[in-house]
Amino acid sequence: QVLLVESGGGLVQAGDSLRLSCAASGRTFSSDAMGWFRQAPDRQREFVAAISWNGDTSGYADSVKGRFTISRDIAKNTMYLQMDSLKPEDTAVYYCARRTYSSISQSVSDYRYWGPGTQVTVSS
Repeated sequence: QVLLVESGGGLVQAGDSLRLSCAASGRTFSSDAMGWFRQAPDRQREFVAAISWNGDTSGYADSVKGRFTISRDIAKNTMYLQMDSLKPEDTAVYYCARRTYSSISQSVSDYRYWGPGTQVTVSS
């Protein structure tokens, strides 16, 4: 069984930073790509960032490029999302997800395992 648990969300002001963590347990993810997605009220879940199994490849949504940084620590089975210069439009529930393939993807349907999510709220 694979379990993903996000942490690090909270309420911040515009311009602040947060770092989200995603701890994985169960099947090791050393060969699986992982990603971050988010979902705001009344909106579809959208891609934020993804990283390949070895961290050599990453991708970002245009809306967060230059502000967010994805990384992973295979030894700790943990993935991170450093979020800087936060904006009110970044407010959403953030989910970590894991594929069963090594390459990254921006598609929700390509990810098999999901965490329960962590709320990020950015006030103006």
